[in-house]
Amino acid sequence: MQPVDPNQPVLILGGFLITDEAYASLAGWIQSHQGSIVRVVPSSKFDWLLTSWAIGWRRLLDRVDAIVQDLQSLSHTGKVTLIGHSSGGVMLRLYLGDQPFSGRVYAGHLRCNRLVMLGSPHQAVRATPLRALVDKRYPACYFSHEVDYISVAGRLLLDTPYASQFAKRSAANSYQSISGDPQSPGDGLVPLSSALLLQSRKLVLEHTAHGGLFGNSWYGSPDRIEQWWPIAMGFNQGINA
Repeated sequence: MQPVDPNQPVLILGGFLITDEAYASLAGWIQSHQGSIVRVVPSSKFDWLLTSWAIGWRRLLDRVDAIVQDLQSLSHTGKVTLIGHSSGGVMLRLYLGDQPFSGRVYAGHLRCNRLVMLGSPHQAVRATPLRALVDKRYPACYFSHEVDYISVAGRLLLDTPYASQFAKRSAANSYQSISGDPQSPGDGLVPLSSALLLQSRKLVLEHTAHGGLFGNSWYGSPDRIEQWWPIAMGFNQGINA
């Protein structure tokens, strides 16, 4: 695939039950450091509760599609960079797809040439039906000839001050339900084995929580963005997995 311009517009889709305001600092950092146009997909907790069904995914992906087309018209490359946090990263893999979903064909791979996934639950022993559908239709980096896939995972040590009390209480159950191993390393919610999408470029961030509920430093914290952004943008191709 052709090199991806780090200055092209960026779309951010957040994670389950996290409203778009939580990503304002991430969007602001990219705009100030990279000079890119950045848009965060509007989402409410109600929108996310609906994602238990296909109609909920379509509601959010329709918004993604509208924003991508708008950003594409402003892009000097004609392409858009996608960033998905948590469930957002899985949903954006579906957005890239060219098969009908809930009456729509998004074919985002024609408009977007980079997908950065932050703590997204890709591989799972008991995936939800819709997440399983993504892996069935578009396994691993399905559009790798056109899209640069980067998966970023956090490794949060639960016996350190980096982990919140909530993470210390809930991580084992979450890891068990996703990977089958309660002792699996992960970000307090998603284990590494799930977050590191097969065949993608991979980066593991130490002492990094899934979100603010799980620890003070998460993927959207400035000190963590400084670690994953250069690698995601191809300034440093190193892999730490």
